[in-house]
Amino acid sequence: MSSNNRLRALGDRLVGPGHPVYVTGEIGINHNGDLENAFKLIDAAAEAGCDAVKFQKRTPEICTPRDQWDIERDTPWGRMTYIDYRHRVEFGEDEYRAIDEHCKKRGIAWFASPWDTEAVAFLEKFDLPAHKVASASLTDDELLRALRATGRTVILSTGMSTPKQIRHAVEVLGSENILLCHATSTYPAKAEELNLRVINTLQAEFPNVPIGYSGHETGLQTTLAAVAVGAVFVERHITLDRAMWGSDQAASVEPQGLGRLVRDIRVIEESLGDGVKKVYDSELGPMKKLRRVIGVVAEAGDREPATV
Repeated sequence: MSSNNRLRALGDRLVGPGHPVYVTGEIGINHNGDLENAFKLIDAAAEAGCDAVKFQKRTPEICTPRDQWDIERDTPWGRMTYIDYRHRVEFGEDEYRAIDEHCKKRGIAWFASPWDTEAVAFLEKFDLPAHKVASASLTDDELLRALRATGRTVILSTGMSTPKQIRHAVEVLGSENILLCHATSTYPAKAEELNLRVINTLQAEFPNVPIGYSGHETGLQTTLAAVAVGAVFVERHITLDRAMWGSDQAASVEPQGLGRLVRDIRVIEESLGDGVKKVYDSELGPMKKLRRVIGVVAEAGDREPATV
């Protein structure tokens, strides 16, 4: 199977085998409804070397079950109903215009996970590289059809989903313009439940689709391991401080860790190489010094061993 069949366009970038891993900092609602927090998170992602940041966009009256609207809860802004809280942490068009401008200024892309069809229409006001389907929305056929109709690349997370549900979602979206992300939807996710080999399972199941990873674990090692086993797209939640108020903060990466993550992803992808065994020029000196017996005659196409 040609690797070209596994390439997808995210803005001006191609994502897939043979191309740099596309790294996304998932802001989600970790901005807590504060535009200055959003700007700081965008800045942190840009300075770390991320390719994009991602938000979440909901229409509260659609996404919040009616029986939960009037339930009161304590928040940093005082006690309020759940529907009021959902509005409090949701950005509108003015805020997203400011986000769009700030991202352009910092040279970083942005996109979002719409949770309902009205949110899709809202996001279509902007020229985004992609739309994201959160794992919780994988079974929402109406939403998937609305996203497919935009013609943009759709990134689909597969947490909390069975193989049958994933196959159905791919059928609804069509395989030509999607990117799948392996995910485990617990916050934070335990290492023993990450099951990173599912990345390889998805590669075999969907040979024409690039496969990425959306991580909700603590620490960086397992996300780096996802790259080592073949993820071509990586997404991690980011935060200014994991102690901040909010359900996703504890499973998020702070700015310093984000910089290390991007740095180490670049080292890993460089170290993976092309899979063709060869003798490097840098090995000729050690070969001459250390090898007592040259061995079999080189085959056609092999590098001739150094003369000793």
